[in-house]
Amino acid sequence: MKTWSRRSFVKATLASSAALALPTMAYAEGGTLADIKKRGKLTVGTEAAYEPFEFVENGQVVGYGHDVLELMAAKLGVKLEQMNLPFQGLLPGLMSHKFDFVATSVGITPERAKRFAFSQPVGVVRSVLMVRADDMAIQHDMDIAAKTIGTQMGSSSQPVAEEFEKELKEKTGKGYAGTRLFQAYPDVSNALANKTIDVALMPSNIAAVQMRKQPNAFRIVGTIGQPKLLAWVANPNDLEIRKFINDSLDEFRANGKLAALQKKWFGASMDTPHANYLPQGAI
Repeated sequence: MKTWSRRSFVKATLASSAALALPTMAYAEGGTLADIKKRGKLTVGTEAAYEPFEFVENGQVVGYGHDVLELMAAKLGVKLEQMNLPFQGLLPGLMSHKFDFVATSVGITPERAKRFAFSQPVGVVRSVLMVRADDMAIQHDMDIAAKTIGTQMGSSSQPVAEEFEKELKEKTGKGYAGTRLFQAYPDVSNALANKTIDVALMPSNIAAVQMRKQPNAFRIVGTIGQPKLLAWVANPNDLEIRKFINDSLDEFRANGKLAALQKKWFGASMDTPHANYLPQGAI
């Protein structure tokens, strides 16, 4: 008999719920801009669970992505309908035209890029080194040698911390004074605030949330590891919609609206590529 962990059971339940829920949804009724305008509604699928890109607040989907979508809907002269679904249901729903495109933070991978039409990156997540704002002893990434670092146990940040310690030893002759692992990133921030650790390593979007919740408490002293590009996804048969997304991002980048929204949600503008971002063989 197969033994199910709580996490496995929850994931399986969400996937089953998404599969059962999708057939009851109204079809987006086409895959062109003309169809969207005729309906008077831009319908997108989102998993609102990645603050501050997209998350739920007071029962409503909010965040950076939502604000960009509102600009796009206004450009088309239609209303926005943002459907909050488990991630497992998003890409299958996209292929069945349950919505016009997926507007959630989807990582661009070679395998996905051969099957789905990725937009320009809407965000980039980096592993950042965060310290207390009043800790003047740490100004750059190399200054964390002989300091105690903390990150989330089992996260993508943990191997990044391990790799960077090797670089520290090569360049300074010293590694960390110690590494502390925590159950969740908010616990890492709390440990930094109460001086249990000297440095917190976490994804840039999570750091932005913590810095917004505790103004003037922390600052970023460096980024390490490789960045992860996040994009939205169109049906491969609906390339006109992908072009609309990309053209809109270019327009909002040029008129400063993207930078303003990035400062609102992340505390600073993001340098995201808008050329040469797709892997070889991508749609």
